[in-house]
Amino acid sequence: MEKYKEENNENGLPQTENLEEYLDLDIRSGVSNETKKIAENPFLSRGVSNIPDINETNCSGYNTQACKLSSYDWISKLDISVDYLDYPIAEVRFKNGRKDFFVIPKELVLHVGDIVAVEAAPGFDIGIVSMLGLSVRKQMMHKKVKEADVTKKIYRHARYNDIDKWISAVKQEHLTMLSSRYIAWDIDLKMKVNDVEYQGDGSKAIFYYSAEERVDFRELIKILAEQFKIRIEMRQIGVRQEAGRLGGLGSCGRELCCSSWLTNFQSVSTATARTQQLSLNPQKLAGQCGKLKCCLNFEQSTYLEEMKGFPAPNVHLKTKKGKGFYSKSDIFKKIVWYSYADDNSTIFAIPLDKVNEIIEMNKKGQMPETLEEFAIINQKKHEDSINYSLDELKSIEDK
Repeated sequence: MEKYKEENNENGLPQTENLEEYLDLDIRSGVSNETKKIAENPFLSRGVSNIPDINETNCSGYNTQACKLSSYDWISKLDISVDYLDYPIAEVRFKNGRKDFFVIPKELVLHVGDIVAVEAAPGFDIGIVSMLGLSVRKQMMHKKVKEADVTKKIYRHARYNDIDKWISAVKQEHLTMLSSRYIAWDIDLKMKVNDVEYQGDGSKAIFYYSAEERVDFRELIKILAEQFKIRIEMRQIGVRQEAGRLGGLGSCGRELCCSSWLTNFQSVSTATARTQQLSLNPQKLAGQCGKLKCCLNFEQSTYLEEMKGFPAPNVHLKTKKGKGFYSKSDIFKKIVWYSYADDNSTIFAIPLDKVNEIIEMNKKGQMPETLEEFAIINQKKHEDSINYSLDELKSIEDK
């Protein structure tokens, strides 16, 4: 089959490739079984492996290990008195990582995985009991929630009609999210609707959105209320929260911390990367959300503590050959790198104890011959050929 014609066209220009043979070629990749499961089961975001049975008040497909921000109830595994485990408050899970505490009526007996109707404003919501007993008190202490602040109640086990209406509402969430995005684009709103969560009774929906600037969404609310015949609540979330809700894999190959266990987001700055002496490359430092990776903070305190035993960068090593200027440090190997002031093409790796020895000699007015006699490695200095602008670094830093 010829792809090119040997002769030129009538204008004297060479013929280009004939692409007509590729027009009917289907280049789409097949859909994986995992993708099909996610598309067919909207309850995966609630930790349920299959669509609940409307005749079961206890959700057999509920798995705490499959939930986002799951909590392991280790106290329930202990061989202790049942009376000691009793606690009048339950933790109830909703979509993704949204959980809340509710007061249990005295006459109601609950188990983990029960589908319950809980107090909402207005109407009621449907959720799954995720934790009971003394573990709830420990969880409240961890989240700094006082028992007196828990006022909302669990009404009852969900009935047949409640579960049926709940299933219908959850199945609408994806289409509602897509429709709301199109409406926002049509009225030229600079925002992105990331997720939609229907209330269990189908009377209300929470729209989670992200935006770089303040958005006047009054017109959007009016259109959505008219189209879906429900109450609308808009909740703005940051790009980090958006990544946590959507999920994904990090550059480390593991599930994102924000969607698996991280509950609070601490500010991350480029000063953290400088302390750890990382290359200020926005492509390497930014996570899935486009901001600095949260994991940069995990080792920051260790670096700050270890750097106390290292000389300050403005301390120079004086030798007879010339001054040694600080280049970088390795806190794990206890090595400091220096280069000569008049020749920074070569850097010398000097053990920390030797560096301190030279500093003490300098304080006494003494100078060694060269840095080379203390160095364990001599190598050419590697310069990063890419210069990243301040705007690029600011774009990934928390504001």
